[in-house]
Amino acid sequence: MREPVNLNKETIVVHDPHDERHYGAVSFPVYQNSLFTFKTHEELETALALEVSSMIYTRGNNPTVAMLEDKLAKLEGGERARCFASGMAAISTAILSVIRSGDHIVCVDGAYGPAKKFMEQYLSKFNIETSFVDGKDFAQIEAAIQKNTRLIYLESPTSLTFELQDLRECAVLAARIGATTIIDNTWATPMYQNPLQYGIDLVVHSMTKYISGHSDLVGGVIIGSQKHMDELFASEIQLLGGILHPQSAAIFMRGLRTLPLRMQKHEQNGLLIASYLNTRPHIIRVNHPGLPDHPQHDLFKTQMLGSNSLLSFETDISMDIMRQWANSLQLFRKGISWGGYESLIYMKELSAGKFIVRLYIGLEEPDDLIRDMEQAFDSIGCGMK
Repeated sequence: MREPVNLNKETIVVHDPHDERHYGAVSFPVYQNSLFTFKTHEELETALALEVSSMIYTRGNNPTVAMLEDKLAKLEGGERARCFASGMAAISTAILSVIRSGDHIVCVDGAYGPAKKFMEQYLSKFNIETSFVDGKDFAQIEAAIQKNTRLIYLESPTSLTFELQDLRECAVLAARIGATTIIDNTWATPMYQNPLQYGIDLVVHSMTKYISGHSDLVGGVIIGSQKHMDELFASEIQLLGGILHPQSAAIFMRGLRTLPLRMQKHEQNGLLIASYLNTRPHIIRVNHPGLPDHPQHDLFKTQMLGSNSLLSFETDISMDIMRQWANSLQLFRKGISWGGYESLIYMKELSAGKFIVRLYIGLEEPDDLIRDMEQAFDSIGCGMK
């Protein structure tokens, strides 16, 4: 049966192609096998000749994983996606696919910590230099370019201070100097930002976060052109082997089916909590690009379709007192990840005397979360009265 075209994202996540091989199964089957065999040796030889698209060995291709990849590529507006065992496996594979010894990388300084560490510490062993710049200032990105710059690495918004980069300008700059652009699009998800349409070359996601949505899986994905994905398959995917397991792919698909609905609720909850925090005494600044007072809100409106529920704030209360506040919260768990159904809090010291409080707002009723924060503020003597 021919698959419908031009489907909305809400339909893509729930529609699976049906054919006689799967006996009308509603949920796509889990192909729990390491290899695929053939009736004749000639068929095997043909498959090996078309290895990039053939089902031969699960390290290369697997039908269950391929179904998830197909959905993610369509959601992001890319030609091909490849899934990995973790977000960092996707990030490191994407970076390794475009750089060589002697190359230079420009990376936004608010990027995910392990990604920065991979570029700054690991790649430096192979004569690859990285310059970290203030991503919200395009002039700094442009000024950091060197003759051997081969990669501009973006994360928009960043996941601690929630700063944006102008994706169109970055894509034009990269094309002019012959560099590749990679963006970590985990915060926005494919529902609310599609960087490929602005000229970005590769998009990576930690599927562990919103795509899973249930804090029970770890995975990552790279999405881009067919050409780039084919080249990546022949080298990094086959040789590094950081593949996603078929069982995990099936569970990721289950989470993906509710992604549009969950993101609507997360956006609603996040904006309600961010607006509440803006009314609190002792809170200096709330970092959430969906707020009208965010300094990059105009850019947010031009390149994003919505926001979510991961935010941070700065306060004039000491970190020791804020630890007491955090420990008084009853509905927020203490943890560093995000994207699941549960609300989380994490505090990070930025420099001596300066720290930031990051909140992840889950799927709870926001009024309950606000009451919880109120009682915690009361407990440290910072009530509204």
